[in-house]
Amino acid sequence: MDGKNILVTGASRGIGKAIFEQLRERGANVVGHASKPAPGLIAADLSVKDGVQDLWVSATDRLSGGIHILINNAGIFEANRLDASVDDWTQSWDRTIQVNLSAAAALCRLAVLDWQKKQTGGRIVNIASRAAHRGDSPAHWHYAASKAGMVAVTKTIARAYAGQGIYAFAICPGFTMTGMAEDYLESRGGDKLLADIPLGRVADPAEIASMAVYCALDAPASMTGAVLDANGASYVR
Repeated sequence: MDGKNILVTGASRGIGKAIFEQLRERGANVVGHASKPAPGLIAADLSVKDGVQDLWVSATDRLSGGIHILINNAGIFEANRLDASVDDWTQSWDRTIQVNLSAAAALCRLAVLDWQKKQTGGRIVNIASRAAHRGDSPAHWHYAASKAGMVAVTKTIARAYAGQGIYAFAICPGFTMTGMAEDYLESRGGDKLLADIPLGRVADPAEIASMAVYCALDAPASMTGAVLDANGASYVR
């Protein structure tokens, strides 16, 4: 852990908060990001393009020596009805793709360029979703597309830069007991949804966080490009 600096996006709650706390317990030099001002976190709006650059600059300023590990967790899960107006549907699609995919990809780009310049290598962990493989509800085309894109970005980075010591991993949780999941379970009839999960429950954020921390700190280099599932056997590939 000596000298390893880590940036975690979306660290104010749920999976991101659990990742942030577990890294702190490991003694990591970690900074967290939130979409709105929160104690101890860097506030940046990833729904606008300038927000990515603002976050990167603020994080590198706070972490002496730059960023060595990037964990892209920030994301939104907003319904987008198929029968919405063209403008409303398009705005919702664009916002979800920007926050979930484009912002994460832009941060990956900044990280890779920095690591190439310094010749230090680095690690990226992207929190995607079961939806990347299985799809999602009729109101969440954009969410599934954004997470599938995140998996593709991860694989591309792994294949392109492994020889430079730059490794990338993706984690695809199913339902996890965050605020987003709780609202969704309730809206879709919780018991019926849970019946589709052989494990009989949704994941705890700490479970997903432990996977992210492993990929960030402990996973062997040969694992680069791995896409790890954590969905209670609700989707087995």
